[in-house]
Amino acid sequence: MRKSLILLAIIPGTLVAQNPPPVKLLNLPDAQTKPSFGVISAVRHLPGGQLIVNDPLRRQLTLLDPALGTSAIIADSTSGSANSYGTRPGGLIPYLGDSTLFIDPAGLSMFVIDPKGAIARVASVPRSQDANAFIVGAGVDAKGRIVYRSMSGPRMNMTRSANNNGAANQAPMLQMTDPPDTAAIVRIDPASRKLDTAGFYKIPKIKMNVTQTDGRMTMTSEVNPMPIVDDWAVLSDGSVALIRGRDYHVDFINADGTVTATSKLPFDWQKLSDEDKIAVVDSAKAASEKQRQTMAAMGPERAMAEAMAGGGRAGGGAPVMVFSMGDGGGSRTNTTVGGPGGPGGPSPLQFVPASELPDYRPPFTAGAARGDFDGNLWVRTTAVRSGAVNAGPIYDVINRKGEVVERIQVPAGRSIIGFGPGGIVYMQARDERGAWIERSKK
Repeated sequence: MRKSLILLAIIPGTLVAQNPPPVKLLNLPDAQTKPSFGVISAVRHLPGGQLIVNDPLRRQLTLLDPALGTSAIIADSTSGSANSYGTRPGGLIPYLGDSTLFIDPAGLSMFVIDPKGAIARVASVPRSQDANAFIVGAGVDAKGRIVYRSMSGPRMNMTRSANNNGAANQAPMLQMTDPPDTAAIVRIDPASRKLDTAGFYKIPKIKMNVTQTDGRMTMTSEVNPMPIVDDWAVLSDGSVALIRGRDYHVDFINADGTVTATSKLPFDWQKLSDEDKIAVVDSAKAASEKQRQTMAAMGPERAMAEAMAGGGRAGGGAPVMVFSMGDGGGSRTNTTVGGPGGPGGPSPLQFVPASELPDYRPPFTAGAARGDFDGNLWVRTTAVRSGAVNAGPIYDVINRKGEVVERIQVPAGRSIIGFGPGGIVYMQARDERGAWIERSKK
C-alpha cells in the first residue's frame, strides 16, 4: 500500500509534463483588410492599434487604422524621394519604445519609425555586409542590440592546376566547400557597432556539387527533405529563444547573458518506417520541382518576396547562402545568393537517400519559431490533428517558464505574420485578387 501511495505521488507530475494542452482552433477574425496587397512579409502593431504592413513585392510600407480599414503610405517604390522604400525587399524590426526599424538592404540604410507610424529619422545600417541578414527574422534585445543570423555559407576557391611542365594552366578551376550545418546568432549595437555572438543553432545540411565542362559550370545542391534542425526567435522581453529539434527543448538566452534551459517539451513523436521515408523523399522531389518551375516563372523579384513571406516568421525564412570566392592566395570576394529567385534563377535540388532520413518525424521545420507580443514563444509544429477540417498548422505556445500553455491551430490557407497585445494574432490570406490581413484573438 505504501509503495502505491509513493507511485501516485510521482506519476501526476510526470503526466502533467508529458501531456500537452488540447488543440483549439484560432477564433474567427474580428477585422480584415481588402485583398489589396502583393505579398505581406511582416506587420508591426503600434500602441494605438494601428498597423504597419511591409509589402516587399509592391515595395511599400503601409499604415492601417485600428479597424484595418483606411490606410496611408509610409514608404513606397518611388525612387529618389525621402521616403523611398528601396529597390529590393526590405525588413521590419520591432525597436525600442514602440518604435520600428525598416531596413533597406540596397541603400544600406534604415528608417526609424516612431510609435505613430511616421519616419522620425534615417540612419545607416550598423554592418553593411550583413544588411541582407537584417531583413530575415531579426529582432532587438533588451539592450537595443539588433539580433540576427550571421551570414555564412559555402566557400568557392579558384585554383589553377599545373601542366606537365610545372606551369599553371590558364583555365581556373572552382572548388567548393559544403555549407556549415550550424549558424551563429549575433548581436550588434547600432551606436558602437560592437558585435558579439549570442549562441549557435543547427541548420539544414546542404551538400554542394560543382561540375565544370568546356568552361561551363553547373552547381547543384543535395538536401535532406526532413532534417533535424534548431530554430530561434527574439521574444518581446529582449531574450533570445533557441529551440532544439533533437529533443524539443528551449534554451532561453536572458538579457544578462545567462542561459535557462527547459525540460523536454511534450510531443507525439511519430516513428517513420522505411516506406514512410521513401514517400517523404518522393513527395519532396515532386514539390521541389513544382516550386522550382513556379519560382522561375515569377522572376527574381516576386520569387524573393514570396520566399520572405513564406518563411514562417516575420521577415521570412528564405535560405540565404554567401559564397566566399578567392584565388587561393588570400584574395576573396563575398557573393550573396538569396532564396529561390537569386542570380541565375532557382537551381534544381537533389535529395539524400531515404535511409538518411531520421527515424522519427522532427517536431518542427526551419523557420518555425517566432515571439508574440506577450512574451511567449510560438512554434509551428509538424503535429497533425486527426479529423480536423479546414485547419492549418498547429502551434505550441510556450511561456518563459518553458511550459506549453496552449496549442493553437490556424485556419487552412493562413500564415501568421505578426502579433498584438492580449493575444492578438495577425494572419495573411491570399487568392488570385491579392493578399489580405485578418486579425484574430486566441
